Amino acid sequence: MSIPNQVEDRARQSLGSSAEAIYRAAARLLKAAGAGGELVVDLGCGTGAVWPHLRGQFRRYAGVDVVRYDGLPADAEFHKLDLDSGRAPLPDAVGDAVTAVEVIEHLENPRALIREMIRLAKPGGWIVVTTPNQLSWLSKLTFLTRHQFNAFTAANYPAHITALLEIDLVRMAQENGLESIQIGHSQQGRVPGTGAHFPAALSAAFPRAFSDNVLIIARKKHV
Repeated sequence: MSIPNQVEDRARQSLGSSAEAIYRAAARLLKAAGAGGELVVDLGCGTGAVWPHLRGQFRRYAGVDVVRYDGLPADAEFHKLDLDSGRAPLPDAVGDAVTAVEVIEHLENPRALIREMIRLAKPGGWIVVTTPNQLSWLSKLTFLTRHQFNAFTAANYPAHITALLEIDLVRMAQENGLESIQIGHSQQGRVPGTGAHFPAALSAAFPRAFSDNVLIIARKKHV
């Protein structure tokens, strides 16, 4: 088996984008929290696909990624960085919100990502992290039958290397003194063995079981 060992090769496996349902869910959580302001910083920004969902809440967008993908919005500010290797080239406390959409599972040290997001967030600012949902019916079934989480099979390696449960996200937020911690879900999940999705009403009624992705939103304390 040939394993890409370059960071950019690993990053390009995702093509710089995720499901629209995940972007909608991130925007939904930020809107419900009343988040908004001057700048949203998006770590592991990919093609910047979350930005169209947030334009009504924030005036500016800064994306950070190891690759500058085609399709990045023309009004996006971009900073190149391997998130496993250092700090984003942005000052402390710059973002009214800091997002990491389907990024944390790609990184060697998830806690370092959370600390970097907190550094970048203004006091009172929000962070949002999304990742594959290991507690979904699909992922549990895959684990029982193949002894691997659904988003962490050979097809996803080495892009996906760090599987996290929602309790891990909550604990990392608590460890770093974040407040107003809430869990959300993408409310879209695939039916095992098919390319079809569960009915939207089912995913909305039982989001943990029938969502492919889980989200956490939390607030940095005011000084």
